[in-house]
Amino acid sequence: MITLRNITLRRGVKVVLDKASATLNPGEKVGLVGRNGAGKSSLFGLLNGQLHEDGGDLSMPTQWRMAQVAQDMPETTDPATRFVVEGDTRLLAAQNEVNEAEASGDGERMAHAYMELHDAGAHDAVARAQTLILGLGFGLHELDKPVNSFSGGWRMRLQLARALMCPSDLLLLDEPTNHLDLDALVWLEAWLKRYAGTLIVISHDREFLDAVTQVTLHVNGGQLTRYGGNYSRFEDMRAEQLTQQQQSFARQQDKIAHLQRFIDRFKAKASKAKQAQSRVKALERMEKIGPVLAEADFTFEFAEPANLPNPMLAMREVDFGYPAPEGIGAPVTIVRQVTRSVQAGQRIGILGANGQGKSTVVKTIAHALVPLAGQITEGKGLNIGYFAQQELDVLRPDESPLQHMIRLARDAAAEGRLQGQGTREQDLRNFLGGFQFSGDQVMQAVGSMSGGEKARLVLCMIVWQRPNLLLLDEPTNHLDLATREALSVALNEFEGTVMLVSHDRALLRAVCDEFWLVSRGGIAPFDGDLDDYQRYLLDVARQNRENQRASLASTDVSPVVALPIETCAASQPAPETANPAVRGAEQRRLEAQRRQQAAERLRPLRKELEQIEKRMSLLEQERARLEEQLSGPQAPAEMAEAGRRLKAVTEELEGAEGRWLELSEAIESASV
Repeated sequence: MITLRNITLRRGVKVVLDKASATLNPGEKVGLVGRNGAGKSSLFGLLNGQLHEDGGDLSMPTQWRMAQVAQDMPETTDPATRFVVEGDTRLLAAQNEVNEAEASGDGERMAHAYMELHDAGAHDAVARAQTLILGLGFGLHELDKPVNSFSGGWRMRLQLARALMCPSDLLLLDEPTNHLDLDALVWLEAWLKRYAGTLIVISHDREFLDAVTQVTLHVNGGQLTRYGGNYSRFEDMRAEQLTQQQQSFARQQDKIAHLQRFIDRFKAKASKAKQAQSRVKALERMEKIGPVLAEADFTFEFAEPANLPNPMLAMREVDFGYPAPEGIGAPVTIVRQVTRSVQAGQRIGILGANGQGKSTVVKTIAHALVPLAGQITEGKGLNIGYFAQQELDVLRPDESPLQHMIRLARDAAAEGRLQGQGTREQDLRNFLGGFQFSGDQVMQAVGSMSGGEKARLVLCMIVWQRPNLLLLDEPTNHLDLATREALSVALNEFEGTVMLVSHDRALLRAVCDEFWLVSRGGIAPFDGDLDDYQRYLLDVARQNRENQRASLASTDVSPVVALPIETCAASQPAPETANPAVRGAEQRRLEAQRRQQAAERLRPLRKELEQIEKRMSLLEQERARLEEQLSGPQAPAEMAEAGRRLKAVTEELEGAEGRWLELSEAIESASV
């Protein structure tokens, strides 16, 4: 178990932990919670050895293996699969030992090295790594792409996969959901529930903590308090505890006042001097109960919109996507032929697998992109407040919060959009103060701020503009639980229209009363709630696997890699609304024609797949025979030769599996 006894930890002059104690048992899944700056990440630094206690004692089993997500952005041209495989430190050490043993020419050492390599899971390491990569939202075609070819958020997903790949007894996860969409989040929850070791996770996602953890460790005021239960249970117990503390404090204050009145009344009377003195001593001995100090929660509200056009906007046969790169070639269309309207007062949650076009739709409505086709008609007086997924899309890193607000006020005045907001510098400073920007911070460069501070600044700028349509693309990525709650309350009181893309299910549940599903190039209403959506994702995944098995049945090939939810969701049939003109017999004729054409294209691929499957079967048999041979007594030379052959067979098998995946992807793409 992990035991902290009277731990004192300082960061500079600040005391982060002050004689704090806690115990965590093996196999527990622990949510580490507390306000920003309370010391959660410092406690992680203490557990992983980056920091050392200034007092007290920290103990944990010395044989425990630890894994955590590296915070640095990986810069390498290694393929994604290899990068994740190398996260398995035991496997990497075994492979290094094999290389050294081969170089030494020591047959017995080579034999032992090959056995250790096998015990470390070399035979299925690639498959395990690719399962993690696919589960976190990557496509089959991206398994061998260089790490450097991915954006920052996707590279952090690879870092997460690498941490999950590492065999561990203790897993430390600091905000693992920040770069995940809802589909990948569901997959990660399922994986962590199966994790057998001790898990400690920092997260501002309430539903994620509720789903994964059974113990909550609260960091507050330099102390650690353990609660049995998930985050919701912690909130209930914490509220009850604070209520009881306040009641006990009030009762004690009454008692103190009563004793003090007696002392003040009789301390000068000789006949009552002894009784008065005894009450003085009673007061001195009394252990004082502290009052409940209310934490300064962040709250804000959206001003009433000046007007509410209805409809807010209407889309007619609109194509969403990106212009041709550098003006060369055709534009990239992601969502096609959308005809929908947005009414005043609607609360729309936008769902869909990663890469289906949710952000593209929001960016286009927000004027960050132009429609590739069709027309978007805006209601008279439409005023959009846009929260971009990447805050720096709307912020300038070299400018301060005050400079942002001054520029915003100047632009609004020039366009005649001022609606009673104060534009004097002091007015803008006061407005920033309501979003916790005060003193010198209003002049701090945005580029040096934390993600949470940038998110608050974007919210501040949106609220100042008094919008009637809010377009929010993952607004909670860098917000703590208290600020998420404040945003939820403000959105529920907002009188305008909300369109929300988020992986925060608590926010989606609290704010949205209808959902749109972006999938396979179309947008359709999703008739259900978020629980229905999660079940829908699982059903789609299961149906996709069944379709894949059916498509490969003629070659007697069974898939060896289960496709993740994200891949499955991406390959579902297009919504019925995507092509309403094709119906009935005509649709069946076109489907039959399409299947016949696909079968012709797939025939050579299926044949190669069948040959590879047969070769893989032979290699599996030879590998099993060599492993059995190495497990028995034999001469060192024979053991060395068997080890070398086992390595060659394993490498050939990995190559065959890679080709199998490429062919499977091609067949799957052509079959959809």
